Amino acid sequence: MVLEPTRSLPPRTIAILVGLFLVAIAAGIGAGVWLNGSGTSSPTDAAVGGPFRLTAHDGRTVTEADFKGMPVLLFFGFTHCPDICPTTLADVSEVLERLGPDAGKVQALFVSVDPERDTPQVLASYIGAFHPRILGLSGDAAATAAIVRAYRVYARKVPLKDGGYTMDHTAVVYLLDKEGRFVAPFDLKRPADAAAAELRRYL
Repeated sequence: MVLEPTRSLPPRTIAILVGLFLVAIAAGIGAGVWLNGSGTSSPTDAAVGGPFRLTAHDGRTVTEADFKGMPVLLFFGFTHCPDICPTTLADVSEVLERLGPDAGKVQALFVSVDPERDTPQVLASYIGAFHPRILGLSGDAAATAAIVRAYRVYARKVPLKDGGYTMDHTAVVYLLDKEGRFVAPFDLKRPADAAAAELRRYL
């Protein structure tokens, strides 16, 4: 079977099809293309992660080097997120609570994908509702784009009818080891005690 050349389609139709194709690819990457069909990590794990320079919610400038020597739970989101972000942060908080004193040996990071609205001051107010071992990080558009690209995150601004916007983004918690290397997505669907037990293996 021979397909008709795309020139037979109206230009607007071609543009729409190309756009949908690119969005599908981006969504696949954001959903975790580093996982194979069995749910285990693939050889492309080494491509996940990299250097970053962001501002913490307490005003400090931090880089990936600041978290060497401890396992890290890394989550991307935004403070105007209506459900996924606060639910995930609450789940991470519960896991940290189950660690007891060992929680001080773990760092959880909440990286904003909404640089326009999530200033350090906004993040400080938001993060205060969760476990104190969760650090909010933000940056300007360039710094945000750099870490989003490094961790192969899908993040896109979506306009709303009222003139505002929301953000579509990857909803995966990344587990990094003491050297800052990506291990695997961290499963928060299981009981908090089981999740805490796994995290202890990386202390």
